[in-house]
Amino acid sequence: MMGVFDVPARFLMETVSKDLKEKKTVIAPDFAPFVKTGAQADRAPQDPDWYYVRCASILYRILKEGPLGTESLRSYYGGRKNRGTKPHRHYKAGGKIIRLALQQLEKSGLVKKGEKGGRTISPKGQKYLNDMSRVASEAAKGYVKKVRVYKKASKADSEIRDALRRGKKEGEGKHDDAKNKKKKEGSE
Repeated sequence: MMGVFDVPARFLMETVSKDLKEKKTVIAPDFAPFVKTGAQADRAPQDPDWYYVRCASILYRILKEGPLGTESLRSYYGGRKNRGTKPHRHYKAGGKIIRLALQQLEKSGLVKKGEKGGRTISPKGQKYLNDMSRVASEAAKGYVKKVRVYKKASKADSEIRDALRRGKKEGEGKHDDAKNKKKKEGSE
């Protein structure tokens, strides 16, 4: 069985945000196309469906980190403000957007109020995210995580490196023999 954490988060967020929009589980407020996400932002988001992506992200974070309130989510979604020549400073995200998203997710039954404050994922929300992870796993099948492959150093390269190290300790000019040796190997 495919779980929420078995799928790359990018694919899960895309799937959940599309589903939230299509089923009208959450409805973007009228001011969403015009508002910035916080005081640190220069402009409103470019993506017209950014509100649904934010709701999906909030739902995922509540699942991942347990009971979360508006203030902790504001800190998470905040960012650094460009203050010109003054040093950068972290600003919190706007609270209205997060508060409205939490209220809509709670109204739809995906999250519930926690015993000690904040919001936690409800059983319905857990089932919803598990179902969406199965759908997202289909989209992620062609996804291959890029892995860096390092070229194994040749013997000439390691000799040059060793000669350079010795040259720094003993004096200059010791690495010329290793360079000439590599040139000879390359021309053969």
